Amino acid sequence: MPDKESQQRMDALLKEIAAIVGDTHVLTGEAVSARAVDWMTGAPCQAAAIVRPAGTPQLAAVMRACHAARQPVVTHGGLTGLVHGAEAADHELVISLERMTDIEALDPVGATLTVQAGAPLQRVQEAAEAAGLQFALDLGARGSCTIGGNIATNAGGIRVIRYGMMRQQVLGLEAVLADGSVVSSMNHMLKNNAGYDLKQLFIGSEGTLGIVTRAVLRLQPPTPAVQTALVACPSFSALSALLGHLGRSLGGSLAAFEAMWQSHYRLLTVESQRHPPPLAPDAPFYAIVESLGSDPDSHTVLFSQALEGALEQELISDAVLAQSDSQRHGLWAIREDIEGLIKTLSPLFTFDVSLPIAEMEDYVDRVEAAIRRDWPEGRAVTFGHLGDGNLHLSVSVGSGGAEVRRAVEQHVYLPLAELGGSVSAEHGIGLEKRDYLPLSRTPEELVLMRTLKQALDPLGLLNRHKVLTDASR
Repeated sequence: MPDKESQQRMDALLKEIAAIVGDTHVLTGEAVSARAVDWMTGAPCQAAAIVRPAGTPQLAAVMRACHAARQPVVTHGGLTGLVHGAEAADHELVISLERMTDIEALDPVGATLTVQAGAPLQRVQEAAEAAGLQFALDLGARGSCTIGGNIATNAGGIRVIRYGMMRQQVLGLEAVLADGSVVSSMNHMLKNNAGYDLKQLFIGSEGTLGIVTRAVLRLQPPTPAVQTALVACPSFSALSALLGHLGRSLGGSLAAFEAMWQSHYRLLTVESQRHPPPLAPDAPFYAIVESLGSDPDSHTVLFSQALEGALEQELISDAVLAQSDSQRHGLWAIREDIEGLIKTLSPLFTFDVSLPIAEMEDYVDRVEAAIRRDWPEGRAVTFGHLGDGNLHLSVSVGSGGAEVRRAVEQHVYLPLAELGGSVSAEHGIGLEKRDYLPLSRTPEELVLMRTLKQALDPLGLLNRHKVLTDASR
């Protein structure tokens, strides 16, 4: 409970903020605790209040007030993160971008879309599609996650192998700094080498350097020809060789190469019976491969020839080709059924790592062996975006306490240092991985990160305690 003086200061600040955004857009009490900050656990929001600005000017004014009061804030978007980056303490304020959802402008010639940061990813995809274009980023949380959150975490998803991370989809952005200053770098051009590319400071910074409010997004030509297949591979060497084969055979049209270890595939088909198995569950590895093209006829032939070549080289032992959108969605449902993993493995620890493809098989074997050694009934289930070196591990050991999680983390994260891997491929650092950041960043890099944080947020008001430890500020 805050003391009387602290509560009076908070009440005065909230009154000042209400004059900026409106009384109905400063939420307190049960209106705050009724909101979850973690979609996996349903943990309630504990912030002193939730503030909902309507645009950049209001947010800038709110941050000027917070800066004067030395009031820390945490930004909320779609709340689909997995590293506790949206958690707020009871003395902090939440800045929610839920009212900042406008699609401001679309330039079909320049192939750009200008949006507010609270716009959901799926709505942005639909706006691009309506104009005969596409927004390339795609991930399972598309209906809930927001563009601002995608930018703040440099989201990846299932098409990184072709289009790159969120960083590659952003041409310009606008952000509000901790003191309320507005940095508007709303560039619409592919080429602009006029000094520092300031937008890169905010992409992937998880709201610790500034709050992204608007963005200029790069759109791509449409790819109406979609070919999707689920394949079984007899070994990891065959799986990785298949990636190279499809890359050569399909050229730039290969969009997704999603690997599933047998542990993942069998669990979500045979064991849980949540999905009918399109292929027998006895292969050690499976992959969903997807190719995007412009001409349906020629692209169908190209994709079929690529799979036939893989069969001839014994890179795949079996395959099923989606013949309709419903079959395609059925294949992807096995890969994207995170809810199924939670239900069948709860209590569950999830991990998002990256490492060289050549090291993946030994790494997963090592983690699985360590889990079985320390928890004989434990299990690790693995899938991931093999084409971009990203693996997702779901670990269940029978209990979910903080001490147990810490022990599991040691097995998952420590081997990555010697392999040149990363403790976070696409989910970010947040609170969950903060202590392990030195495994993936050099001391010199951490010093530079601290320098940037000190320069842009010297009072430590923005998403404090996230990414960098307090001792490192």
